[in-house]
Amino acid sequence: MDGSGAGTNTGTGKRPNEMLGSWFVRSGWSKGELARQVNRRAREMGAHHISTDTSRVRRWLDGEQPREPIPRILSELFSERFGTVVAVESLGLRTAHQTPSSSGVDLPWAGPQTISLLSEFSRSDLMLARRGFLGSSLALAAGPSLVEPMQRWLVPTPGDPGKAVPPQASAAPGIPRLSGPELDLLESTTVMFRQWDAQCGGGLRRKAVVGQLHEVTDLLQEPHPDTTATRLFTCAAELAELAGWMSYDVGLQPTAQKYFVLALHAAKEAGDKPLGSYILSSMSRQMIHLGRPDDALELIHLAQYGSRDCATARTQAMLYAMEARAYANMGQPSKCKRAVRMAEDTFGDAGLDGEREPDWIRFFTEAELNGENAHSYRDLAYVAGRSPMYASLAEPLMDRAVRLFREDPVHQRSYALNLIGMATVHLLKKEPEQATQLASEALTVARRVRSERVNNRLRKTVDTAARDFGDVAQVVQLTDQLTAQLPETAQAV
Repeated sequence: MDGSGAGTNTGTGKRPNEMLGSWFVRSGWSKGELARQVNRRAREMGAHHISTDTSRVRRWLDGEQPREPIPRILSELFSERFGTVVAVESLGLRTAHQTPSSSGVDLPWAGPQTISLLSEFSRSDLMLARRGFLGSSLALAAGPSLVEPMQRWLVPTPGDPGKAVPPQASAAPGIPRLSGPELDLLESTTVMFRQWDAQCGGGLRRKAVVGQLHEVTDLLQEPHPDTTATRLFTCAAELAELAGWMSYDVGLQPTAQKYFVLALHAAKEAGDKPLGSYILSSMSRQMIHLGRPDDALELIHLAQYGSRDCATARTQAMLYAMEARAYANMGQPSKCKRAVRMAEDTFGDAGLDGEREPDWIRFFTEAELNGENAHSYRDLAYVAGRSPMYASLAEPLMDRAVRLFREDPVHQRSYALNLIGMATVHLLKKEPEQATQLASEALTVARRVRSERVNNRLRKTVDTAARDFGDVAQVVQLTDQLTAQLPETAQAV
């Protein structure tokens, strides 16, 4: 082995790896560019022994099986390139067996292990977080390998059907290790981080959230009364979900998924099913982003089933809206429309009973409801071959969302995303002038928000406008403006 991660399959009987070759050709990369990206990613994860060149890439394409961590590096690179899960097996490569307890998403549902895994992963992230590749064990999960472990969220833990506070979380009667005001401060800090994320994007305070999460896991390793431990687990779950959301926002997809999974484990320990349903909705949104609407739908149905008797109307409306997004991307218009109606009807009941709602669901306002439902119809339009009918259904809802977000000084990222969404609706309706005006407004907001998700959607929208309406003066001007003001650079995390 020459340090490049080569395997032992070097005989003359190899067959070309057609699966890897197909992804490679579609990527548009040269062999040299792929080699450089592999080397860069290897350095970021600390695998300094790897030194790949064009001849090594050629041998992989010819059928040579590289050793770990090369297969997972390639999986990560192609997943990022195409915006969907490209598993190691989809590249025609073999991956080393991994035990569920040490990698992936199939983790033990027990308090001590949850604390240990949260502590280890957050520490590794703080030390190695460059482009979200935290070692050879980190890769995106999808399909049954993702959904089936999440279904165990609802399986009662032996000895306690409600929650699973670990043995070390219980303390003998006496002076509490944390006072009530100290716990209040921890919880209010999470609220502040959530506001910063909505206003400034995931790229500005992600490491601060991860650091706070690591501090909370340190506290959880000390003895506490059950009530204190439960609040700490809730805090850990909210911070882990927010760390996952911020990671998703800046394009660190495997990192985001791992945080979401650990957040769900912490929510189970806290006995907080509504919070668990919210975490599953974040996972569902990521799966839609990655082109896996079937997985997204299963996760949303799991969230709905698990919180059907305890979630507020606002939370249930949010879950219906995400169900509609999944159905839209699956090309099922009747089910999508039904879910949209359910979201609207259920949202009408929000707050009527005076029930106090947790901070994590307060983002789901009338503006967010309209934006989600508009995006469902917009997505249907694309799935149906750029259908003007569905674009017309999306337009009034998206317009309402944009007007409401324009008056909201906090949720600036959502404002930018809905401006871009409205621009795509006008492109579907063959109205490039209106589309470029909205995209230009979105560019102004995007420069204030550190969100790779916003940046990528804006670039894709402008690219579509340039492809379809490249002779329109406003489109040419916007393309030049985007290149000058929003260059493709690495996102600080």
